[in-house]
Amino acid sequence: MILKDEAATRALGRAIASVLQHGEAICLHGPLGAGKSTLARALVRALTTADEEVPSPTFTLVQFYEGARLNVAHFDLYRLSDPDEAYEIGLDEALEDGAAIIEWPERLEGRLPGDRLDVEISAGPDADSRKARLVPHGAWEGRRLDV
Repeated sequence: MILKDEAATRALGRAIASVLQHGEAICLHGPLGAGKSTLARALVRALTTADEEVPSPTFTLVQFYEGARLNVAHFDLYRLSDPDEAYEIGLDEALEDGAAIIEWPERLEGRLPGDRLDVEISAGPDADSRKARLVPHGAWEGRRLDV
């Protein structure tokens, strides 16, 4: 799909949040500046409150949020050197307690959660747009997403 601007990226985040379930992960793929953090921020705010402070977890590696319907943890794995580190900082626990958003999931080297939606974001046809490709796995297969 084409996301014509940042508002469309936020709308996709809200749509994903509306169907995200306990134990599932959203894996955000794409280069720096692709819009992964924008999508993640919108998803977290849809599950918590519209004015939730959602800093990038680039330096903390993970941020945890309590939602009314679902808790969510936002992971940024960019700085990890070993896939085990993601589990050491709480990926399993996050999935047991709620759901996870994972930026730079390729750092897990094939140890991705089974029930996940891969969201691949790349440059769009113009400067403000992005392309998003959604690839469902496990429980996400066959699920309808209204954007």
